Amino acid sequence: MANFPLLAPILAIESSCDETACAILTPEGEVLAETVHTQADHAALGGVVPEIAARAHLGLLPTILTETLAKAALSLGDIGAFAACTGPGLIGGLIVGSNYAKGLAVALDRPFIAVNHIEAHALTARLPGISTAEIKFPYLLLLVSGGHCQCVAVHGVGAYQKLGGTIDDAAGEAFDKVAKLLGLGWPGGPALEKLAREGRGDAVALPRPLMGRAGCDFSFSGLKTAVARQIAPYGMDALPRAVAADIAASFQRSVCDVIADRVRHAMAMLPQAQSLVVAGGVAANQMIRASLEQIAHEAGVPFVAPPLRLCTDNAVMVGWAALETLKAYHEAGVELADGIPVAPRPRWPLEEVAAPTDLVTS
Repeated sequence: MANFPLLAPILAIESSCDETACAILTPEGEVLAETVHTQADHAALGGVVPEIAARAHLGLLPTILTETLAKAALSLGDIGAFAACTGPGLIGGLIVGSNYAKGLAVALDRPFIAVNHIEAHALTARLPGISTAEIKFPYLLLLVSGGHCQCVAVHGVGAYQKLGGTIDDAAGEAFDKVAKLLGLGWPGGPALEKLAREGRGDAVALPRPLMGRAGCDFSFSGLKTAVARQIAPYGMDALPRAVAADIAASFQRSVCDVIADRVRHAMAMLPQAQSLVVAGGVAANQMIRASLEQIAHEAGVPFVAPPLRLCTDNAVMVGWAALETLKAYHEAGVELADGIPVAPRPRWPLEEVAAPTDLVTS
């Protein structure tokens, strides 16, 4: 497989859930073009339906590819390598996106890099232009989204140590479920945050699961149940807006307090951390961002939160992770294995991502 440095742009595809995305980056990481299409059909169904998502990816990819190439004023022949999210995620979408990119790579005789979705989130903070500070290894990553909630020590490309994670619901999943209980629909996070601005965060007594415990694991299932108990007395009647706003604000405050506590513990577990990085869709929540920024300030390290468009699923992060991987293997004097044989994986823990330093120099 061709090694780094690339002499032409890389084209990346993301299709792990309900975003169909394509991006083109220069070998240095400059974003030449990006396109993201968030599928709207799932909102009426209360959540992402995997089969519908996979079929939508299949229908959307040719158009999105053409649109992204046009934005960059490039043709497929100008592309030097292809990358795609190959896991974890919804298996149907992963198969569609990765096979599409593999087909392009084979047809044009270009390298293909299989990218781990979580690793792509983990490395986004190092994308040129994201931070005025140089983001050096190691750093602490809080990945907080609808499917993931974990604290990860990022020691280098392919070198990750999970410090703690959720033992039940992820934070984003809890936001969606509580929003549904409040009649806000799906996706629930943005709607709940908006409603919470009308309420008081101390209006309703809610638990802070695992807060103060050793380590940095998370638990949100009990908090969701506590919210359900607050709503139960109203039966089938619609909640008064003021009541719903207080519950939303109190729930958000509880989640924020738990995350802050868990991240403080994680920072203590990684005293050599050079920065605190947050990624994932829930990173868009302004209260959570402000809390994490305060923790970083207390620790005397930079706080890095990518722009909102790069917190949710996108192809820019996939392309950048592929470039980081190629560069790391090149610097280690190791040839990166061909990504074509890599099968999509619905589960692909970060700990199973290979680092170039784990391999014998070719």
